[in-house]
Amino acid sequence: MKRIALVLLALSLVGCHDVRRAPASSTGAKSAPAASQGIYDNHEQVWAAHESAAAGAQPPHVVVTIEPTQHADWALWHVQLDANPPINTTWAIRSVTHPDGAVSFEPHRPLATPAAASAFDAQQWAALDACTLRTPARAAIASADLAACAAIVPGIGPEASLLPVAIERDGDFLHVRLYADQARGADAREDLRLMRWFTGWAAINGGGPKADAASRDWHMDRTLRIGTEGGRYALKWRDGSASGYSLVLERLTYREGNVPVLKLSVVGDADGSTLAYAWANPEATRIGINLGWVQVGLDREGASAN
Repeated sequence: MKRIALVLLALSLVGCHDVRRAPASSTGAKSAPAASQGIYDNHEQVWAAHESAAAGAQPPHVVVTIEPTQHADWALWHVQLDANPPINTTWAIRSVTHPDGAVSFEPHRPLATPAAASAFDAQQWAALDACTLRTPARAAIASADLAACAAIVPGIGPEASLLPVAIERDGDFLHVRLYADQARGADAREDLRLMRWFTGWAAINGGGPKADAASRDWHMDRTLRIGTEGGRYALKWRDGSASGYSLVLERLTYREGNVPVLKLSVVGDADGSTLAYAWANPEATRIGINLGWVQVGLDREGASAN
């Protein structure tokens, strides 16, 4: 994180470069999205690095939220770096498939506070041509010319640290190398995975972990919604106050990468300790846990009912 901070400091030396407003969306452009809309999170990558205590710079926690616009060839990328305080920026990326099968992703920075995706106007964004990512025909990775991109970075400002300079889509994974990752080495990148969502119910007894088996003081919540990439949901009493316990849902891989699981945990908010957990296979459409004093049942959104 210190190296990333140094990059941010260097980028704060703002220079000047020519600003070119983005062209109006071309109705003839063929969309070539780098990834489908949704939230991408590298929670497992950060967890694995912490567990292994590997030498070298640790990957930062990064979340990328991709929103479609009313134009098929444009999407908004909201990039967040988990720092103190968090660092956020938004890019508009225009994707085009060329006649020879090559693909380009053209990043744009906002000229003012970005409007909502539903009100997207390409004229409110400045093209960063030198940082365009290109994928040769039938290649999997889109990458920018770093030398050319570096020439305009001072004029972009600190936000350039979160500018994608390489993108690869692999199933639910979105592998992204940000401009700031150069401080961590030639191969550094974020391995982000598409967030899947589970909804359902939770019931917690008013007596907590020491509740009497005969107690009927149950507090029910049927509005539970939690994401699979380290999602956290605070359990509440019926009056809305915090119970002191939360649920955590995460996809992890154990035994040196051989056992991928979907893990549902009950944790104590006071110290973050895990009180109990349940495992399922990553493709599971249902998961739950019953500890007597707390019971949870979850179903994956969009899963076909049996």
